[in-house]
Formats: sequence, structure tokens, C-alpha cells
Amino acid sequence: MEQVAGRPRVLLDVPMHYCPGCTHGIVHRLVAEVIDELDLRERTVGVASVGCSVFAYAYFDLDFQQAAHGRAPAVATGIKRVRPDLVVFTYQGDGDLAAIGTAEIVHAAARGERLTVIFVNNALYGMTGGQMAPTSPAGMRTTTTPEGRQARAHGYPLRMTEMLAGLDGVAYAARVAVTSVAGVVRAKKAIRAAFQAQLDDRGLGIVEVLSTCPVGWGLDPVDALRWCETQLIPVFPLGVFKDTASVDHAPARARRHPAPAPAGVRTRAP
Repeated sequence: MEQVAGRPRVLLDVPMHYCPGCTHGIVHRLVAEVIDELDLRERTVGVASVGCSVFAYAYFDLDFQQAAHGRAPAVATGIKRVRPDLVVFTYQGDGDLAAIGTAEIVHAAARGERLTVIFVNNALYGMTGGQMAPTSPAGMRTTTTPEGRQARAHGYPLRMTEMLAGLDGVAYAARVAVTSVAGVVRAKKAIRAAFQAQLDDRGLGIVEVLSTCPVGWGLDPVDALRWCETQLIPVFPLGVFKDTASVDHAPARARRHPAPAPAGVRTRAP
């Protein structure tokens, strides 16, 4: 009998530590499916970061290296330059990539390192208690901004993918969300394109995945999906911001949804 569904070979059959309703597990599966489909299992190395996904190495049947906080792009660069025949990806959260690791990812992108970056953005520090992150929208309540993030005092959220897409070393940059079936399908397509950019030796590929954090947001899993769609996506519009495989980049940029950031975005009190 033909098997039409099942666990990807790259994803181990072990319990995950993620909270109920967290979408890290979905993203793990999509990465594993792409590695399986591209037949990259025997020559792929992942680099785990610090944050909720710190134990990613325990869920993939791949070689993995744990990096210090924010340093995954530097570690991945070293691996790739010593072994250019390998396929190297980092798996980082927003606290890791957009805060302590901002310089690391910017310079790796500027150098055009042949890496694939999976950037999971849930708009706060989930592992350490729900503190404000560089990606927290204006007005969002966190444990360090109980009255909501105020632009005057705390600044504005960083849109890392748009910023990185403007660098010449970036071959592919996209933002997706895994809050619906259609969104999951688009996310997998983007992850595959980011790996393909590395295989084609075109430059760095990054996929930002808007993810839920029901515990950190103080919401149940269903409401967390809704909050992501109604509050996060308007601040972080979805789309392909750069794809050097495309003859004309302009249509890709036009797929963005440039909705303005809503004022006073709030979650329920954490």
C-alpha cells in the first residue's frame, strides 16, 4: 500500500517541550519535510540558538551545533566555509536574531553567506518569561511593558526581513505565518525556496515565520492564532520581499500587504 502521509524521516519521534498551541512544532516539521524532499539529510547541519527553540537539536535527526546566544549565523558561517559542500541552516527566535544577534545576522547577510535562516518571530521573549522583544508591536503588553509598549520610551518594532532584503548578499527573503492551512502551505514553499537559494549558490536565504506564544500572550491557542492574524500580520506584512531566482523582483515585492501598524495593539494581560 502506498503511504501518502507520515512523519518526515528527519524529524525524530520524540515528545517536544513546546507549550500547547505554540507553532514551533509546525515549523520544525516543514523544515524536515523540505530537507527530506530535497534529499539533503546526509549533508545538512543545523545550528540551534538560545531561546524556546534551544532544544531543536533534540528533534531533528541531523548533525546539529548549539551556538551561544545570537551567534548562530557566525557559527553557521564557520561550518559552511570549512565545508562548503554541506547545507547549513540556523533556527532562531526573535530575541536571538533581532536583539543580541542583530549584528551577526546583518553581517552574515551583507557577506552573502550561503546559509538558510529560519527566523521564528513570536514578538516576545517566550523562554524567559514574556519580556518585550525588539519585535513587540506598539501597545503590546509584556511582563516588562505591563502598560503596553510605548514608542516614545521603548522605540518601534524591528522589521528584520525587510531590512535584510535590502542587502546585496541576500538572495531570498520572505515572511510567512503558520496560522492556517493555506499559510502552512505558503510557509513550506518559502522554506524550500530559501534552501534552494543556498543550493544554487546565490546567497543567504531567510524565512521569517510569525509564530504564536499562547502562554506569553496570555491567550488560549485558538485566540492566539486569531491574535497573530489580526494584530501581528498588520505590523509584519506577509510576502516575498526578495527572490533573486525571479527575473523581475518587482512583482514579488508587490505581493506584500502594506497595512499600517495599528495603534494601541494589546494582548490580554499576561
